[in-house]
Amino acid sequence: MTRSIYAKSALGLLLASALLVGSAAVAADGSWSAEVPGVMVAMSDRATMTSAVAPAAAAPVGDGRITQVQWRLDAPAGIGAWLCHPERCVALSTGRGTSTALAGLSARAPLHFRLMLASGQRPTRVSGMQVIVNYRAAEGAENAYSQ
Repeated sequence: MTRSIYAKSALGLLLASALLVGSAAVAADGSWSAEVPGVMVAMSDRATMTSAVAPAAAAPVGDGRITQVQWRLDAPAGIGAWLCHPERCVALSTGRGTSTALAGLSARAPLHFRLMLASGQRPTRVSGMQVIVNYRAAEGAENAYSQ
C-alpha cells in the first residue's frame, strides 16, 4: 500500500513537470532593448525621424508579439514625440513611460521615434533615447526555452 502511494505521487510529480515544460514550449516572455542615437529637431511643420532600431539578429524573438514597450528620451517641453512601429505610432506625453498601445504587433519589427517642434519653438537636440520591448513568443513557436 505504501509503495502504491509513492508510485502515485511520483507519477503526479512527473505529469506536473511535463505540463510545466510543455507550457514553456508554448509561450515564453522575453525582451530586447536599444539605444537610439540623438537627433536635431529643427522644424515645426515636418517631423524628424530617428534611426530605426530592432532586436539583434541572434535574439530569440521569432514570431513574438509585443506585450508592452517602455521608452525614455531627453527632450525639452513642447516637443511632440511618438514611438512608431511600422503598423502604428503611439503619442508619448512624457519623457519616460510604459505603454501597451503596440501590444499584439510583431516584436521583431523596427521601431523609431518621430519628433516635432511646437510652432515657434527653437531647434533643439533630442538625446538619451531608449526603447525596451517586452514580448511573448507566439503559441506553438519553438523558442530558446523549449530547447
